[in-house]
Amino acid sequence: MGSFFSKQVQRRKSIHTQKKLLYDLKEKNNTDFPGSDYHSDDRKNWMSTLTLEKLHVNKIIWPGTHDSATNKIGIPFISRPFARTQSLSIYKQLVMGTRVLDIRVQEDGRVCHGILVSYHVDVVINEVKKFLSETQSEIIIVEIRTEFGHDDPPEFNKYLEDQLGEFLIHQDDSVFNKTVAELLPKRVICVWKPRKSPQPKHGSSLWSAGYLKDNWIDTDLPETKFESNLKYLSEQPPVTSRKYFYRVENTVTPQADNPVLCVKPVTNRIRPYGRLFISESISRGYGDRQQIYSTDFIDKDFVDACT
Repeated sequence: MGSFFSKQVQRRKSIHTQKKLLYDLKEKNNTDFPGSDYHSDDRKNWMSTLTLEKLHVNKIIWPGTHDSATNKIGIPFISRPFARTQSLSIYKQLVMGTRVLDIRVQEDGRVCHGILVSYHVDVVINEVKKFLSETQSEIIIVEIRTEFGHDDPPEFNKYLEDQLGEFLIHQDDSVFNKTVAELLPKRVICVWKPRKSPQPKHGSSLWSAGYLKDNWIDTDLPETKFESNLKYLSEQPPVTSRKYFYRVENTVTPQADNPVLCVKPVTNRIRPYGRLFISESISRGYGDRQQIYSTDFIDKDFVDACT
Protein backbone atom coordinates (compact mmCIF):
# COMPACT_ATOMS: atom_id res chain seq x y z
CA MET A 1 0.00 0.00 0.00
CA GLY A 2 2.82 2.37 0.88
CA SER A 3 4.51 1.87 -2.48
CA PHE A 4 1.21 2.58 -4.26
CA PHE A 5 0.79 5.95 -2.56
CA SER A 6 4.45 6.74 -3.08
CA LYS A 7 4.04 6.09 -6.78
CA GLN A 8 0.95 8.30 -6.95
CA VAL A 9 2.78 11.15 -5.21
CA GLN A 10 5.62 10.83 -7.70
CA ARG A 11 3.22 10.83 -10.65
CA ARG A 12 1.53 13.97 -9.39
CA LYS A 13 4.93 15.62 -9.12
CA SER A 14 5.78 14.55 -12.67
CA ILE A 15 2.53 15.98 -14.01
CA HIS A 16 3.06 19.26 -12.15
CA THR A 17 6.65 19.50 -13.42
CA GLN A 18 5.61 18.86 -17.01
CA LYS A 19 2.76 21.35 -16.90
CA LYS A 20 5.20 23.95 -15.63
CA LEU A 21 7.70 23.13 -18.38
CA LEU A 22 5.09 23.85 -21.05
CA TYR A 23 3.91 26.97 -19.26
CA ASP A 24 7.46 28.28 -18.99
CA LEU A 25 8.15 27.48 -22.66
CA LYS A 26 5.05 29.45 -23.65
CA GLU A 27 6.09 32.38 -21.45
CA LYS A 28 9.65 32.32 -22.79
CA ASN A 29 8.95 31.91 -26.49
CA ASN A 30 6.73 33.97 -28.73
CA THR A 31 3.72 31.91 -29.88
CA ASP A 32 3.26 34.14 -32.93
CA PHE A 33 3.85 32.61 -36.34
CA PRO A 34 3.06 33.68 -39.92
CA GLY A 35 -0.70 34.10 -40.12
CA SER A 36 -1.26 33.59 -36.38
CA ASP A 37 -3.27 36.78 -36.11
CA TYR A 38 -5.79 35.59 -38.73
CA HIS A 39 -9.36 35.09 -37.55
CA SER A 40 -11.91 33.97 -40.09
CA ASP A 41 -15.17 35.90 -40.09
CA ASP A 42 -16.87 32.77 -41.40
CA ARG A 43 -15.38 29.58 -39.98
CA LYS A 44 -18.15 27.51 -41.55
CA ASN A 45 -16.80 28.50 -44.98
CA TRP A 46 -13.16 29.26 -44.19
CA MET A 47 -11.79 27.45 -47.23
CA SER A 48 -14.15 29.39 -49.48
CA THR A 49 -12.77 32.70 -48.20
CA LEU A 50 -9.33 31.76 -49.58
CA THR A 51 -8.17 31.64 -53.20
CA LEU A 52 -9.21 28.09 -54.09
CA GLU A 53 -7.15 28.08 -57.30
CA LYS A 54 -3.99 28.50 -55.18
CA LEU A 55 -5.01 26.45 -52.12
CA HIS A 56 -3.11 23.17 -52.54
CA VAL A 57 -4.37 20.11 -50.65
CA ASN A 58 -0.92 19.20 -49.31
CA LYS A 59 -0.27 22.70 -47.94
CA ILE A 60 -3.43 23.09 -45.89
CA ILE A 61 -3.18 22.87 -42.10
CA TRP A 62 -6.30 20.81 -41.49
CA PRO A 63 -7.98 21.35 -38.07
CA GLY A 64 -9.23 18.01 -36.80
CA THR A 65 -10.90 16.39 -33.83
CA HIS A 66 -9.82 13.30 -31.90
CA ASP A 67 -12.54 10.68 -31.37
CA SER A 68 -14.93 13.06 -33.07
CA ALA A 69 -18.27 11.35 -32.42
CA THR A 70 -18.12 10.92 -28.64
CA ASN A 71 -20.34 13.83 -27.60
CA LYS A 72 -23.16 11.42 -26.61
CA ILE A 73 -21.11 8.36 -25.71
CA GLY A 74 -21.85 6.25 -22.65
CA ILE A 75 -24.20 7.24 -19.81
CA PRO A 76 -24.35 10.94 -18.82
CA PHE A 77 -22.50 11.73 -15.56
CA ILE A 78 -21.59 8.04 -15.09
CA SER A 79 -19.47 6.61 -17.92
CA ARG A 80 -19.50 9.56 -20.35
CA PRO A 81 -16.77 11.61 -18.58
CA PHE A 82 -14.35 8.70 -19.05
CA ALA A 83 -14.71 8.56 -22.83
CA ARG A 84 -16.09 11.83 -24.19
CA THR A 85 -13.45 13.84 -26.03
CA GLN A 86 -15.79 16.25 -27.84
CA SER A 87 -18.78 18.17 -26.52
CA LEU A 88 -20.05 19.31 -29.93
CA SER A 89 -21.98 17.30 -32.50
CA ILE A 90 -20.30 16.44 -35.80
CA TYR A 91 -22.30 19.14 -37.57
CA LYS A 92 -21.34 21.83 -35.04
CA GLN A 93 -17.68 20.81 -35.26
CA LEU A 94 -17.77 21.24 -39.02
CA VAL A 95 -19.53 24.60 -38.73
CA MET A 96 -16.83 25.73 -36.28
CA GLY A 97 -14.19 24.88 -38.89
CA THR A 98 -13.16 21.27 -38.24
CA ARG A 99 -12.15 19.56 -41.48
CA VAL A 100 -10.83 16.17 -40.31
CA LEU A 101 -13.06 13.70 -38.46
CA ASP A 102 -11.90 10.61 -36.54
CA ILE A 103 -14.75 8.09 -36.29
CA ARG A 104 -14.57 4.68 -34.55
CA VAL A 105 -17.22 2.02 -35.20
CA GLN A 106 -18.07 -1.49 -34.04
CA GLU A 107 -19.78 -4.49 -35.68
CA ASP A 108 -23.33 -3.13 -35.57
CA GLY A 109 -22.32 0.24 -37.05
CA ARG A 110 -22.57 2.16 -33.83
CA VAL A 111 -19.88 4.65 -32.86
CA CYS A 112 -17.76 3.43 -29.95
CA HIS A 113 -14.75 4.27 -27.82
CA GLY A 114 -13.39 1.11 -26.25
CA ILE A 115 -16.32 -0.68 -24.62
CA LEU A 116 -18.60 2.37 -24.54
CA VAL A 117 -21.05 2.99 -27.38
CA SER A 118 -22.99 5.89 -28.80
CA TYR A 119 -25.32 6.57 -31.73
CA HIS A 120 -25.26 4.75 -35.08
CA VAL A 121 -22.80 5.97 -37.69
CA ASP A 122 -25.86 7.11 -39.71
CA VAL A 123 -25.95 10.14 -37.41
CA VAL A 124 -22.38 11.05 -38.39
CA ILE A 125 -23.01 10.62 -42.11
CA ASN A 126 -26.26 12.59 -42.03
CA GLU A 127 -24.57 15.50 -40.22
CA VAL A 128 -21.70 15.47 -42.71
CA LYS A 129 -24.19 15.57 -45.58
CA LYS A 130 -26.14 18.37 -43.91
CA PHE A 131 -22.95 20.43 -43.71
CA LEU A 132 -22.04 19.67 -47.32
CA SER A 133 -25.52 20.72 -48.47
CA GLU A 134 -25.07 24.11 -46.78
CA THR A 135 -21.60 24.85 -48.17
CA GLN A 136 -20.02 24.79 -51.61
CA SER A 137 -16.24 24.62 -51.44
CA GLU A 138 -15.28 23.02 -48.10
CA ILE A 139 -13.24 19.79 -48.37
CA ILE A 140 -13.52 17.27 -45.52
CA ILE A 141 -11.34 14.30 -44.58
CA VAL A 142 -13.41 11.60 -42.87
CA GLU A 143 -11.40 8.80 -41.28
CA ILE A 144 -13.54 5.84 -40.23
CA ARG A 145 -11.95 2.87 -38.53
CA THR A 146 -13.11 -0.28 -36.81
CA GLU A 147 -12.34 0.13 -33.14
CA PHE A 148 -9.67 -2.12 -31.62
CA GLY A 149 -11.15 -5.39 -30.37
CA HIS A 150 -14.15 -5.25 -32.70
CA ASP A 151 -15.04 -6.77 -36.07
CA ASP A 152 -15.78 -4.71 -39.15
CA PRO A 153 -19.41 -3.80 -39.85
CA PRO A 154 -20.62 -6.00 -42.73
CA GLU A 155 -20.19 -4.51 -46.24
CA PHE A 156 -19.23 -1.20 -44.69
CA ASN A 157 -17.30 -0.02 -47.74
CA LYS A 158 -20.49 -0.34 -49.79
CA TYR A 159 -22.41 1.57 -47.12
CA LEU A 160 -19.94 4.47 -47.27
CA GLU A 161 -19.98 4.54 -51.07
CA ASP A 162 -23.80 4.50 -51.13
CA GLN A 163 -24.07 7.27 -48.55
CA LEU A 164 -21.31 9.60 -49.73
CA GLY A 165 -20.76 8.55 -53.34
CA GLU A 166 -21.58 11.85 -55.04
CA PHE A 167 -19.07 13.68 -52.81
CA LEU A 168 -16.20 11.18 -52.73
CA ILE A 169 -12.76 12.11 -54.05
CA HIS A 170 -11.21 8.91 -55.43
CA GLN A 171 -7.96 7.47 -54.07
CA ASP A 172 -5.23 8.93 -56.27
CA ASP A 173 -1.72 10.15 -55.38
CA SER A 174 -2.15 13.14 -57.69
CA VAL A 175 -4.73 14.60 -55.30
CA PHE A 176 -1.97 15.83 -52.97
CA ASN A 177 -0.60 18.23 -55.58
CA LYS A 178 -3.99 19.51 -56.68
CA THR A 179 -5.75 22.65 -55.55
CA VAL A 180 -9.16 22.68 -53.88
CA ALA A 181 -10.58 24.22 -57.05
CA GLU A 182 -9.35 21.22 -59.07
CA LEU A 183 -11.08 18.76 -56.74
CA LEU A 184 -14.47 20.44 -56.70
CA PRO A 185 -17.33 19.53 -56.90
CA LYS A 186 -16.08 16.37 -55.13
CA ARG A 187 -15.53 17.24 -51.47
CA VAL A 188 -14.87 14.24 -49.21
CA ILE A 189 -11.70 12.20 -48.79
CA CYS A 190 -12.95 9.15 -46.91
CA VAL A 191 -10.26 6.95 -45.34
CA TRP A 192 -11.67 3.53 -44.39
CA LYS A 193 -9.53 1.51 -41.97
CA PRO A 194 -11.03 -1.96 -41.47
CA ARG A 195 -9.59 -4.57 -39.12
CA LYS A 196 -10.05 -7.64 -41.31
CA SER A 197 -11.83 -6.61 -44.51
CA PRO A 198 -9.75 -5.79 -47.61
CA GLN A 199 -8.26 -2.30 -47.78
CA PRO A 200 -9.65 0.05 -50.45
CA LYS A 201 -7.64 -0.22 -53.67
CA HIS A 202 -5.99 2.51 -55.72
CA GLY A 203 -8.57 4.29 -57.82
CA SER A 204 -11.49 3.37 -55.62
CA SER A 205 -13.81 5.92 -54.03
CA LEU A 206 -12.41 5.18 -50.55
CA TRP A 207 -8.82 5.67 -49.32
CA SER A 208 -6.72 3.00 -47.61
CA ALA A 209 -5.17 3.27 -44.14
CA GLY A 210 -1.69 4.21 -45.36
CA TYR A 211 -2.90 7.55 -46.62
CA LEU A 212 -3.51 8.91 -43.10
CA LYS A 213 -0.68 8.30 -40.66
CA ASP A 214 0.15 9.34 -37.12
CA ASN A 215 2.26 8.26 -34.16
CA TRP A 216 0.07 7.66 -31.15
CA ILE A 217 1.80 8.30 -27.82
CA ASP A 218 -0.25 6.86 -24.94
CA THR A 219 0.61 9.17 -22.05
CA ASP A 220 -0.99 11.60 -19.64
CA LEU A 221 2.20 13.65 -19.36
CA PRO A 222 1.79 16.85 -21.40
CA GLU A 223 5.40 17.81 -22.04
CA THR A 224 6.26 14.20 -22.97
CA LYS A 225 3.46 14.26 -25.55
CA PHE A 226 4.37 17.73 -26.79
CA GLU A 227 8.03 16.85 -27.40
CA SER A 228 7.17 13.41 -28.83
CA ASN A 229 4.81 15.07 -31.30
CA LEU A 230 7.62 17.38 -32.39
CA LYS A 231 10.06 14.47 -32.69
CA TYR A 232 7.76 12.38 -34.87
CA LEU A 233 6.80 15.40 -36.97
CA SER A 234 10.48 16.13 -37.60
CA GLU A 235 10.91 12.60 -38.99
CA GLN A 236 8.29 13.13 -41.73
CA PRO A 237 9.19 14.28 -45.25
CA PRO A 238 8.03 17.78 -46.20
CA VAL A 239 4.40 17.88 -47.37
CA THR A 240 5.48 18.63 -50.93
CA SER A 241 7.32 15.30 -51.23
CA ARG A 242 4.97 12.86 -49.54
CA LYS A 243 1.81 11.14 -50.70
CA TYR A 244 -0.02 10.74 -47.40
CA PHE A 245 -1.58 12.90 -44.73
CA TYR A 246 0.24 13.09 -41.40
CA ARG A 247 -1.66 13.88 -38.21
CA VAL A 248 -0.43 15.33 -34.93
CA GLU A 249 -2.81 15.05 -31.97
CA ASN A 250 -2.67 17.73 -29.29
CA THR A 251 -4.05 15.35 -26.66
CA VAL A 252 -3.04 13.36 -23.60
CA THR A 253 -4.80 10.25 -22.35
CA PRO A 254 -5.95 9.18 -18.86
CA GLN A 255 -3.93 6.27 -17.52
CA ALA A 256 -5.39 3.38 -15.53
CA ASP A 257 -2.85 3.71 -12.71
CA ASN A 258 -3.67 7.38 -12.10
CA PRO A 259 -6.54 8.63 -9.89
CA VAL A 260 -7.67 11.14 -12.54
CA LEU A 261 -9.47 9.10 -15.19
CA CYS A 262 -11.92 11.62 -16.65
CA VAL A 263 -10.84 12.82 -20.08
CA LYS A 264 -11.34 16.58 -19.82
CA PRO A 265 -9.13 17.43 -16.81
CA VAL A 266 -6.39 15.22 -18.20
CA THR A 267 -6.43 16.48 -21.78
CA ASN A 268 -6.65 20.06 -20.52
CA ARG A 269 -3.02 19.67 -19.47
CA ILE A 270 -2.02 20.12 -23.12
CA ARG A 271 -5.01 21.81 -24.82
CA PRO A 272 -3.85 25.40 -24.07
CA TYR A 273 -0.63 24.81 -26.02
CA GLY A 274 -1.98 24.32 -29.54
CA ARG A 275 -0.54 27.59 -30.83
CA LEU A 276 2.73 26.93 -28.99
CA PHE A 277 3.15 23.64 -30.87
CA ILE A 278 2.68 25.32 -34.24
CA SER A 279 5.15 28.10 -33.40
CA GLU A 280 7.69 25.62 -31.98
CA SER A 281 7.47 23.37 -35.03
CA ILE A 282 8.15 26.37 -37.27
CA SER A 283 11.01 27.71 -35.13
CA ARG A 284 12.64 24.26 -35.02
CA GLY A 285 12.43 23.90 -38.80
CA TYR A 286 9.49 21.47 -39.10
CA GLY A 287 6.86 23.91 -40.35
CA ASP A 288 6.91 22.40 -43.83
CA ARG A 289 5.84 19.04 -42.38
CA GLN A 290 2.63 20.14 -40.63
CA GLN A 291 -0.64 18.99 -42.12
CA ILE A 292 -3.41 17.63 -39.86
CA TYR A 293 -3.58 18.97 -36.32
CA SER A 294 -6.24 17.45 -34.07
CA THR A 295 -7.46 18.11 -30.55
CA ASP A 296 -9.98 17.16 -27.91
CA PHE A 297 -12.86 19.56 -27.22
CA ILE A 298 -12.12 21.73 -30.23
CA ASP A 299 -12.72 25.47 -29.95
CA LYS A 300 -12.58 28.52 -32.21
CA ASP A 301 -9.04 29.49 -31.25
CA PHE A 302 -7.68 26.07 -32.27
CA VAL A 303 -9.40 26.39 -35.66
CA ASP A 304 -8.06 29.92 -36.12
CA ALA A 305 -4.53 28.76 -35.26
CA CYS A 306 -4.70 26.17 -38.05
CA THR A 307 -6.41 28.25 -40.68
